Amino acid sequence: MSHSCHFAFHDASQRIAVVIDPDIVFWAIVSKRDLDSIVKREVLPLYERFKDDLVSEMHKFRFEVNLAAVYINPVDRCNADCAYCYIPSVLRRNDFQMDKNQLKSVLAKIREYFKKRGYNSETKPVIVFHGSEPLLIKDTILSAIETFQDFFHFGIQTNGLLLEEVDVGFFKRHGVNVGLSLDSPKRETNNLLRHAMDGEGTYDKVVQAIDWFDGYERLNVVSTVTNQNVEQLPELVSFLHRRKVSVVLLNPVRETQKSAQSLKPDQEKLIRYFIAAVERAIKLSKYSKNRIVIGNFANLVLGIIAPTARRLMCDITPCGGGRCFLTIAANGNMIPCGEFLGFKEFCGANIFNSSIEEAMESKAFRMVRSRVVEKIPECDVCAVRNICGAPCPAEVYATQGNMFHPPTYCKFYEKLAKYAFRLVAENRIKYLFRDKALENLEYVYNLTR
Repeated sequence: MSHSCHFAFHDASQRIAVVIDPDIVFWAIVSKRDLDSIVKREVLPLYERFKDDLVSEMHKFRFEVNLAAVYINPVDRCNADCAYCYIPSVLRRNDFQMDKNQLKSVLAKIREYFKKRGYNSETKPVIVFHGSEPLLIKDTILSAIETFQDFFHFGIQTNGLLLEEVDVGFFKRHGVNVGLSLDSPKRETNNLLRHAMDGEGTYDKVVQAIDWFDGYERLNVVSTVTNQNVEQLPELVSFLHRRKVSVVLLNPVRETQKSAQSLKPDQEKLIRYFIAAVERAIKLSKYSKNRIVIGNFANLVLGIIAPTARRLMCDITPCGGGRCFLTIAANGNMIPCGEFLGFKEFCGANIFNSSIEEAMESKAFRMVRSRVVEKIPECDVCAVRNICGAPCPAEVYATQGNMFHPPTYCKFYEKLAKYAFRLVAENRIKYLFRDKALENLEYVYNLTR
């Protein structure tokens, strides 16, 4: 497979530039003083040697439809009323939910789908119970995990309000990945953003749950970044590190619902405090016995150093929705991603009366898979377009009326990529990942100066 050379030059700092082919994320960090000479003598020959293999690898990674995970929202209603929730409020007040037989029927159908594709108890696909709030039908969820644990890896995302210490023990024994939502180290800020339907905040329950997990390696904390907590991100990292949390996701608020749009942080402030949080995490990981990883930033760095090793599929184009994962709503509707729950036009099929295959080949799923950076003005000429991936299609669709626009946080992603390249140049990336996480990666090419 042939590929023409079309390097872009991306400033990483006053001293260094990144020479990059944006399509295949071949790059070299070069001193600006010797830029032309080094590119001609060293970068170009290396590029010519590996480009065809990289073209093939990147094309497969981006465009292969390979379902590996299913998110199940088994209940519509929620016991929380978070200010920025991407699920429409009318849905969160709906009483529709799956009973034990329905959920087990859904899981059996998913299992058969994966069995046909060669998955087994050794190569387990992933099931994540997600929001609204899955623990509202706790007995149903725990029963399903016990029944199907031999074939699936399970995860759950919860607001923590219904979590009890006995549940923590269950999740630990069964190796369940658990996501807890906490937005601030300060009770008053967190409870302003995240509170129960009765107005009671979530802070005390979530902090108690974190302490119950006591360093459990499969726990991660998800923090939604808004204009209310953006300045607290470094402090939040320190707060979670003291409680032995090893992974935190700092996700800028999605504007999928209009109620969230007033909470969007200023992008300049967001990049400043996000980078400060990364620097805090690096320092804590370097000088203490416990590491703390900012998961979404680590994934962006993987997009640079090992593009096809990424696991979070939001910063890939097309994204993983309807390609690597899908979401099943409580009524059985299959949609490419939970972010599309508020849009009926993105329902691909219903698992109670149809098949996963039909959903994967539906117009709705193909529509999401058609959104690639090459079709988006501004993104199509951006040097880091296949590192940031222009997320999120649902958010762009909600705010712009179609998906073919640059992401809401375009400048943030661009500056974050520049910062990531600087960390690579400074050889500091080893502190961005779990201990020994990079040991299994091998160089495809390496130009050291």
